[in-house]
Amino acid sequence: MRTDSEIKSDILEELAWQPNVDETEIGVVVEDGTVMLTGVLDDYRKKVAAEDAVKNVRGVKALVGDIQVKYGANYQKTDLEISKAIVKAFEWNTAVPEDEISVEVRDGWVNLSGEVDWAYQKDAAKRVAENIIGVKWINNAITIKQSIQPADVKEQINKAFLRSADIEANAITVEATEGLVKLFGTVHSIAEKKAAEDAAYLSPGVHIVINELEVID
Repeated sequence: MRTDSEIKSDILEELAWQPNVDETEIGVVVEDGTVMLTGVLDDYRKKVAAEDAVKNVRGVKALVGDIQVKYGANYQKTDLEISKAIVKAFEWNTAVPEDEISVEVRDGWVNLSGEVDWAYQKDAAKRVAENIIGVKWINNAITIKQSIQPADVKEQINKAFLRSADIEANAITVEATEGLVKLFGTVHSIAEKKAAEDAAYLSPGVHIVINELEVID
């Protein structure tokens, strides 16, 4: 079992390793494997990069992100400018069915809604929006259409786990009911937990993934 001080030390090193993140701008608190990040950054992409870096550290069981995003005067954008930029970016990304997605922006906070066929389309929309200057936070409320039976969903997810080099498939149990998937079992990092969740979302017909995987050392 790794100590909180060991985990914190690795987190600080991982943040320092990120080319677009200044670790001195981020506060790190670790308690029983749960990590809280605090601070103020000038770019939403830096916030995402910092949180992703923490998830890769062994021993991290949960992440509470409290980093705020405040843009400098040269990068201030109106909600209309942000909305237009997101819609334009959707048009250039073949993974995003822009006609199926609505964008609402209030004070830099982005709400994405609509219904798409695949979870990867929902995730792609969020990733595109993350790269738009002026975005402070994203609520991805896009839903997934139901298209196949629960038994088929479970089978496809299990096969995806077996194909993945990042997931220990034998330690994960999958339950599927009408577009809802629950994951049980153990993994060795938040990154592996997220990889399992992402693999589940890639199955057609999956609306929601309840990820109850436990992170163990």
